[in-house]
Formats: sequence, structure tokens, C-alpha cells
Amino acid sequence: MGSSGDAWKLKDHPKLPKGKTVAVIVLDGWGEAKPNEYNAISVAETPVMDSLKKGAPEHWRLIKAHGNAVGLPTEDDMGNSEVGHNALGAGRIFAQGAKLVDLALASGKIYDGEGFKYVQECFEKGTLHLIGLVSDGGVHSRLDQLLLLLKGAAERGAKRIRVHALTDGRDVLDGSSVGFMETLENDLAKLRGQGVDARVASGGGRMYVTMDRYENDWDVVKRGWDAQVLGEAPHHFKDPVEAIKKLRQEPNANDQYLAPFVIVDDNGKSVGPILDGDAVVTFNFRADRMVMLAKALEYENFDKFDRVRVPKIHYAGMLQYDGELKLPSKYLVSPPEIDRTSGEYLVRNGIRTFACSETVKFGHVTFFWNGNRSGYFDEKLEEYVEIPSDSGITFNVKPKMKALEIAERAREAILSHKFDQVRVNLPNSDMVGHTGDIKATIEACKAADDGVKMILDAIEQVGGIFLVTADHGNAEDMVKRNKKGEPLLDKNGNIQILTSHTLEPVPIAIGGPGLIPGVRFRTDLPTGGLANVASTFMNLHGYEAPSDYEPTLIEVVDN
Repeated sequence: MGSSGDAWKLKDHPKLPKGKTVAVIVLDGWGEAKPNEYNAISVAETPVMDSLKKGAPEHWRLIKAHGNAVGLPTEDDMGNSEVGHNALGAGRIFAQGAKLVDLALASGKIYDGEGFKYVQECFEKGTLHLIGLVSDGGVHSRLDQLLLLLKGAAERGAKRIRVHALTDGRDVLDGSSVGFMETLENDLAKLRGQGVDARVASGGGRMYVTMDRYENDWDVVKRGWDAQVLGEAPHHFKDPVEAIKKLRQEPNANDQYLAPFVIVDDNGKSVGPILDGDAVVTFNFRADRMVMLAKALEYENFDKFDRVRVPKIHYAGMLQYDGELKLPSKYLVSPPEIDRTSGEYLVRNGIRTFACSETVKFGHVTFFWNGNRSGYFDEKLEEYVEIPSDSGITFNVKPKMKALEIAERAREAILSHKFDQVRVNLPNSDMVGHTGDIKATIEACKAADDGVKMILDAIEQVGGIFLVTADHGNAEDMVKRNKKGEPLLDKNGNIQILTSHTLEPVPIAIGGPGLIPGVRFRTDLPTGGLANVASTFMNLHGYEAPSDYEPTLIEVVDN
């Protein structure tokens, strides 16, 4: 490596020894919440995780795994596996979501990427359609970003543009949609003055049209599809501002649940259905309420509703909405450029690394952990093992998933003495939690706990150290709740199941025979989060973390 290698050299930790085998275990979707019947983790038999929590208080604590702690714009943004593993591996917080889009628009980099070039191929002969939430709420989208994108696309050859506008009233005040639509119309009028055929083509309220999530109600997406793609809706208007004002006069109407409408020409014909040869961009940056539409736009095999007509389009998201499904396959703004990850530092300092999960989370414990980077840093020092996930079934059918196989491979790696770090992701609580099957999720949590036991037993045998944590919450709360925290019921009096991630903190525990006396969690970092974990395990390997990493969670006190 020569002199360039010196930049990678880590300082030795003054008090912690080198040479211990360190197991880093990530439980996916394992948050901490009050015990109750909808907390699958607390209901499940999880003796190992329970014993870590009840053990030495200085070896167990909670850390943040959502919002600013993982680079997301607001504290209402739940964490996810991609940003979670980015933070765990990188040791620093990188901008994700809205911040990334702002940077890409400000620098113009958004127009140089393959996503924009892909949609640009349709500008000559086709129409550019922009679908998303029109407000300045900043949770799912921002109007200023849409206006910049409109201007940028027109400057780069878009001759015909149609906006499919969803009204908000949830992240902003009800009724504000009229003003947002007026602002949008003003900018479209300016573009028309420059010879660009730019108009609003359809609209509707976000909770009634398009923006459903977690496959709760496909009818919401279908109402949007009918208006946006087919140009069909119960209400026809010539002017979008007029449309919103009129529809808001209906009884009980509000911005969130505005009925779908299309804009028509003088002959009553829709001005902007999506046709073969057109380009489509969904301009929301937040993923959860775009994934269902992305599936309808992108998947050839799709059975959630009758699409009637499936246009051959060039489709890109503002961002990639699902890193596991790689959906959509084209996007305007790439994930953050993350350099100098803990994985690379440790390998460059001779730390032999083994990483393993099953297919659905293998990329998280390798690609996302290593800063959205594929492959090995040094194949002589690393081994990554992917165990194939069950396919063709939903994960609640076999809730144990591959937890024991993953743990078995980790145990072998530990007992082989060939590796210094053995890193795994046990996906059960997340993947089964997403199915909404509480009974199966309880089984899934037990299976993950069994996996942890197998790995900790191996660490015990080799005199090593373990660090157990999670990437975000999920299984600890399986029911939707009102503002008071009480479970919500549906029309028939049944509880409404929550299949999503949560805003809860996650546990982190350390231990093992190799942990020297006097190591404990610091008490001066109450807001510690996932990005503090990398410095922590670098210390356990006997090194100090780079100075710009988030600080370590541990200290060594002289007994």
C-alpha cells in the first residue's frame, strides 16, 4: 500500500487491547417500546436479549435510529434498513432524502445522472409527466423542488410537460392547496410563454388518490392510475385552481381526501393521459407513499388492480424508493457518496472480516454497510456469505427465515479463528413484521433470539467480544395508534395492524469474556444514535476511530 496506506492507519486505543474476535450482530426491525400485547418482541420468548437488558446496566442502552440521527430531514421520518446500515457502517451522518435532492438541484448534478438522461430520451417526441405531492410540507416533497425541476427540464429540451398534482392538507394546513396550485400555475404559464406546452393534467387528495402505503388499499393507487394514465376521473375541469376550489365545496371535503379530477380541453378530452413513448417522474423524495405507484408503473407482472392499459414509458423516481426491491430501477438522485467507512478502515488495518445474512438483508450488511459500495476492499482479508432467502412465499409462512443458518455460519467463522470481525444481520423481526402477522412475528423474534444465542456461545468459547444492536424499529409495535397512543380500530371494530417501521429507539448491548473490566457506556451521550456504533466497535478491536467519526458510546474507567 506504500505511503497512501498511511492515511488509513488507525491509532491504537490507549486502554483497549487488540486481537479479540468481535461479533457485530444487527437485529433488523428490533426497536424498544413498552411491553403490551402488540409488542411482538416483548411477547416473544427472547431470553438472550432479555438477559442483556437485565444484565449490567453499563453494558446496555438505547440509541436513536430515525430522523436526523440517520440523515433524514425531520424527526417524523422513521428509519429504514438502507439509511440505518449506512450510518452503522460509515460512523458519520450523511444527508439522505430531501437534503440530497436539494444538493443535486443546486449543483445541477441531477441533470447529469443516468436517471435524468433516461427520461430525457423521450423529450423529443413524448410528454414528460411529473407526479407527486404539491405543497411545501417538506415531508414527502417540496413545491420549490418541483418548480426547479420543471424549469431545468424545459431548459434541457422538454417541449410538453404535464403535472399530476396531489393535494396535501396533512403536512400543511387544510385549504392551502389552492395557493400551492396558483403558484404552480404561475410557473407553468411562464413556461407556456416560452413556447413549452406545460399544464396540470390531473389531481386529487393524497390520502384518496395515489399516496397509499404498505399495500393498505390499492384502490387509492387505482384512482390515481385512472386519472393520470388513462385520463379518466369522475370530475372534469378546464382549470386546476377552479377544480380545487369547486371540489372543496363538496360536503366534508378537505385537501387530503379531494376527489380525483382530470383537466380537459374544449372538446372534453383529457389533456394529459400517459401514453407510449412518454417519460414519467415521481417527484416525491420520501419513499413510503410512492412505492405502490412505482410498482404499478414499473412491474410487467402486476395483479393488484386492472391497469387496463400499460404504456411503454421511461420512468424514474426522484430517488430509489426501495433499496431491497431496487425500485424504481432508474432515479434522478443517487444515494449519498459515502467514503472512508469503518469496514474499509478496519480491513486496511488488517482486520479480517466475515459478513453474512440471507438474501433480503445481505446487501445491508455488505453494500449499504460499506457506503453503497459493491465488492470486497481486500478479498484476501474478507469473506461475505449470502444465504438464499425463501422465495415464492410471504415471510410469515416460515417466520424462522434463515436465522439459524446465518448464526451457524457466523459460529463457524468465529470458531475458525480466521476472522477478527464477524458481522451478521438477522432479518426476522423486520421482514415478518412487515407482513402484519403478529403471531408469526412473535415466532420470528424468538428465532432471532435463538440466532443471537448461538453466536454469543461461540464468542464465549473464543474469549471474544459481542456488540448487539438494531437498525430501526418495527416488531415492537404492530398496531396503529391514535394521538393518545391507544390502538385504532377499523369500521368492524378490529384493530388496525401496523406493518411499517417505527420511530422507536433501538437497543445496543456489549459483552463477552474479551471485554476488559472498566468498559462501560458513557453517560454523556444521551442522544447517541446508529452513527456512534462504528467508533464503538473500532474501539473493541483496539483502535481509536478517525477524528471526524461520531464519538464512541463507550469509555474505560480504571477500577
